[in-house]
Amino acid sequence: MPPRAVLTSAAGVGDAEAQWLAEAFSARPRRLSPTALVIPVDEAPEGLVAPSGCDLNILSGGFVPRLFIADMDSTMIEVECIDELADYAGVKPQVSDITERAMRGELDFEEALRERVSLLKGLPVSVLQECYNQRITFSPGAAALLAGLRGAGVETALVSGGFTFFSERVAAELGFHSHQANSLEVDNGHLTGRVTPPILGRAAKEEALRRISERLGISPFQAVAIGDGANDLAMIGAAGLGIAYKAKPAVAAEADVRLDHSDLSAVLALIGVALP
Repeated sequence: MPPRAVLTSAAGVGDAEAQWLAEAFSARPRRLSPTALVIPVDEAPEGLVAPSGCDLNILSGGFVPRLFIADMDSTMIEVECIDELADYAGVKPQVSDITERAMRGELDFEEALRERVSLLKGLPVSVLQECYNQRITFSPGAAALLAGLRGAGVETALVSGGFTFFSERVAAELGFHSHQANSLEVDNGHLTGRVTPPILGRAAKEEALRRISERLGISPFQAVAIGDGANDLAMIGAAGLGIAYKAKPAVAAEADVRLDHSDLSAVLALIGVALP
């Protein structure tokens, strides 16, 4: 498979975008879906800027993924679970500020998680299900992405620095093969304000990628990893294709691919898997 350029957009890529792509690369693009076009390339012209609302990514040829490993909060789902729980506890502004700084890489993830969870002390466990029912929404394209990956025989893993209560439910609804996250400590029906060690953070996400790859008998370079925050950087860097999804600047700068305007179904276009 030759190198290729993939143009994607959640709003769709129409005739005007197709014409722009053809002129930019002097070749005829092929439509993958209403939201994606692909075109063979020799090299990217300097200073090329994609049409407004579109993501343009240049990829080398021949990449066939065997594993898809994903962050959960602000990636597969649209919110940060801990921030939503903090709203029920009346401390959302404090927790959201810490979350934002941790995701930008300004704070140590493990310490930031302990600090945020401590602010949830005394919250009834029943609130977790209420939060899931009322606040958790899947990112656009998530269901189509997982359906396409399953159809292509790709192993899927959800690896979250959040909490197992949510990762278990998100994984089940979307159809991930496995999930892992952190466990909230509970006593007498209430959160204690502590996380059961060890904490799953930046290093643990990369370790999960390597462990699952070893179990499958593949190289990490046959994996696709996607995330948005600094704790995803090691996982994204270790994978054969690392994707920054509506990510913090530090993550977008390091990833192989940036998706700022596209929904998650664009991942299928990037790896050559047909939309279901």
